[in-house]
Amino acid sequence: MKQIKTNPPAFCLRGTPFDPVAALWSVYRDEPKICRVLLSKPGISAKHAIKKFFPKTAASSCPEINIVIDQIEAFLKGEDIQFSLDVVRLDLCSAFQQKVLRAEHAIPRGRVSTYNLIAKHVENPSGARAVGTALATNPFPLVIPCHRAIRSDGALGGFQGGLKMKRSLLEMEGIAFRDAGHVATRGFFYEDHATFKF
Repeated sequence: MKQIKTNPPAFCLRGTPFDPVAALWSVYRDEPKICRVLLSKPGISAKHAIKKFFPKTAASSCPEINIVIDQIEAFLKGEDIQFSLDVVRLDLCSAFQQKVLRAEHAIPRGRVSTYNLIAKHVENPSGARAVGTALATNPFPLVIPCHRAIRSDGALGGFQGGLKMKRSLLEMEGIAFRDAGHVATRGFFYEDHATFKF
């Protein structure tokens, strides 16, 4: 099997309303591609995460990566951005995770789905927990909007940037809440009928 040569990853760091966000990227098949997006989260900023987990990377960018970072910054300011999957290295994920991430990417702004419904959509009806794991380890948060997946009872579930950020992102997208931790929706993406009874 022929080996594909890639360059060592570099990082691009950008300040946002949700603290710094970083994109790790490298040239893959002659194109700059994002290998990972790092969000700041409670206890560790993206800047410190780079130093801790990717100490050999260097700060660098290029026009193509700058476009994506600009889009991430605009997204975090509330703009309606639909990211292209062409900018990320989905090939670094397992076949199952790729299915889950593609399903998650298809959920439009202003809608949410559940781990269980996504599992059914990717033809693994008993795989809600596996879907949750695939999204918890999503290398490309925001580009693939894993904040749009919640639990079947409307609870937020988890998110790499923390639940405060997850709620803020959903509220910016027009999602209402019925209490501090539960989404107020009567229907989910990948479902035809309402399931909530309030």
